[in-house]
Amino acid sequence: MASARPRRSTRKPRKHEVKADLANFELAKARSSLNLQIYADREKIGELEIGRGSLYWYGRRKQKSKRIDWSQFAQMMDRLAYGE
Repeated sequence: MASARPRRSTRKPRKHEVKADLANFELAKARSSLNLQIYADREKIGELEIGRGSLYWYGRRKQKSKRIDWSQFAQMMDRLAYGE
């Protein structure tokens, strides 16, 4: 019977990290949203606020958000995933 060799850990440290904050468990109510703080190499790169009608992106050092409705978001993702 062959002896089992111990596995060497070759896991790289994670580049991205996401922290979530859920304001209201049900997103059906007004002013309820899911906030995601996104980090790369332990430095904040932005914040994404997801609500019922749209999502908002706050850049790394931005005070203003960029509003994107769900239809626009779907078009953007289709272009990224599948091209023009």
